[in-house]
Amino acid sequence: QVQLEESGGTLVQAGGSVRLSCAASGRSLNFYVMAWFRQAPGKEREFVTGINWSGVYTEYKDSVKGRFAISRDNAKNMVYLQMNSLKPEDTAVYYCAARHDPISMVVPDREGEYDYWGQGTQVTVSS
Repeated sequence: QVQLEESGGTLVQAGGSVRLSCAASGRSLNFYVMAWFRQAPGKEREFVTGINWSGVYTEYKDSVKGRFAISRDNAKNMVYLQMNSLKPEDTAVYYCAARHDPISMVVPDREGEYDYWGQGTQVTVSS
């Protein structure tokens, strides 16, 4: 079992930056694909970005490319999401997710592909 806990959510003005953290416990993240999803009010949860087990391969939702950056520190069992140039439409609850896959370079974008989830952290971007 992997337990995930997000932190760093806050209220920020448009154009600002926020860094989210995801702390994992229970097992080493060395063998897991990690991803960030988000869910805005009244909308379905959507894929934002993901990173494979080694950190070599990443995927991003088109609307966040060039603004968001995912990273991981396997030694610390941590995953991060640096969000820059935030827009009001980035307002959502952000979730960290893990998928056991120690081999491939694939980063799935469907939530059903992920085995473990955190409780989420709220990011609100004011205009």
